[in-house]
Amino acid sequence: MGSRFPSHQLSNGLYVSGRPEQPKERPPTMSSTAMPYTGGDIKKSGELGKMFDIPVDGSRSRKSGPINSAPSRTGSFGGATSHSGQIMPNSATRATSGSAGISSSVSVKKSNSGPLNKHGEPVKKSSGPQSGGTVSRQNSGPLPPVLPTTGLITSGPISSGPLNSLGAPRKASGPLDTSGSAKLHTASVVNNQAVTKLSQEDEYSFHRSFPKPVLWAMVLLFVMGFIAGGFILGAVHNPILLIVVVVLFSAVGAVFTWNHYWGRRGITGFITQYPDAELRTARDGQFVKVSGVVTCGNVPLESSFQKVPRCVYTSTSLYEYRGWDSKAANPKHRPFTWGLRSLERHVVDFYISDFQSGLRALVKTGYGARVTPYVDESIVVDINPSNKDMLPEFIRWLGERNLSSDDRVMRLKEGYIKEGSTVSIMGVVQRNDNVLMIVPPPEPLPTGCQWNKCILPASLEGIVLRCEDSSKIDVIPV
Repeated sequence: MGSRFPSHQLSNGLYVSGRPEQPKERPPTMSSTAMPYTGGDIKKSGELGKMFDIPVDGSRSRKSGPINSAPSRTGSFGGATSHSGQIMPNSATRATSGSAGISSSVSVKKSNSGPLNKHGEPVKKSSGPQSGGTVSRQNSGPLPPVLPTTGLITSGPISSGPLNSLGAPRKASGPLDTSGSAKLHTASVVNNQAVTKLSQEDEYSFHRSFPKPVLWAMVLLFVMGFIAGGFILGAVHNPILLIVVVVLFSAVGAVFTWNHYWGRRGITGFITQYPDAELRTARDGQFVKVSGVVTCGNVPLESSFQKVPRCVYTSTSLYEYRGWDSKAANPKHRPFTWGLRSLERHVVDFYISDFQSGLRALVKTGYGARVTPYVDESIVVDINPSNKDMLPEFIRWLGERNLSSDDRVMRLKEGYIKEGSTVSIMGVVQRNDNVLMIVPPPEPLPTGCQWNKCILPASLEGIVLRCEDSSKIDVIPV
């Protein structure tokens, strides 16, 4: 008699109610082999090394090491399997006898495994005569140099110059070429777009700052005055007009001579007396003067002769004294005066921390900006024919710049603004989001007449940079 409730029998013979459970499909299991630790060496990484034609380290192969007495089946598989490492003589005999029966139509696969020599190239194995068309070939051509054990794959050559037996750059001993490094440093400074190269025309000159129309008008008036005074003196024998013209001409000449020699000091006095502004309250586009401590930007400079590091402004000037029969330093060099022969002057962007508010602003003096420097220079070297051989550093400095060092009276001056120096700058405030900058003004700044000092008006172009002799002032550590 059947039951209304389904039942089934278990594997142990016990009957239970309910339907038997349907067997569940087991998900496919994936097995993976644990990869060995490579330590960053790409030769131990298996397939990754083969992708870049780099020989795989034989120490990690499952069939590495000498084979003592195991039978070789190379012949039965047509040479498809390759054993890395050295093979013992008994195994080599069996492999040779097994491969002798292979027909000439069977091809042998290439093998990259095996011992390497000290240059990273596979050792060419010399074997006896082989059968028919059986050809055993190794890698064709030299292998690439061994990569350093960093695990990184980079583009381009690993190193420049010769390599040693381990593939690392070979160290060369001996004295370093200081002149070559100095020339490379000078070339890098000149070719860097972030460095502004200043010339002699960027510094103050009374002849360039004085208005040319006013100068030519005064010359025309004096010429007419001399002609009229001479005509009156010859016609009526009255020298009054000529005397007045001569007195006025002498006075104007004295004022021009005074401004030629003392005009720079008058300009520095004007910069010193100009009131300092506070960057916190300065408006966008306002012309200000800021005094503070200098901090280097992204591209610090180094002075040319004294090698002072971390500078934002450097200037090295070489002067020569011209005697009666000596050579001229430049086409405008007059006798019995000092003439400029060489000038190296550079400036880059830097930061200044305001004394008034403590804010820091970026001064845009690099990338070809217009800058008028008023930085004091100090005499570093005085050279004459008697002490020229006592200063080999100066002779080497001349040789690096292809300047002759014959019997001349020379003087080297150098000025710089290094990190931590106190400077005063004049420029226009520019606010760009949260960046506070000082940029060159669009128009020159007139100084006006300084009647108490007999200084005629001049104009200041670009960012004005003022600093006293840094070699005599203690810098503030930053």
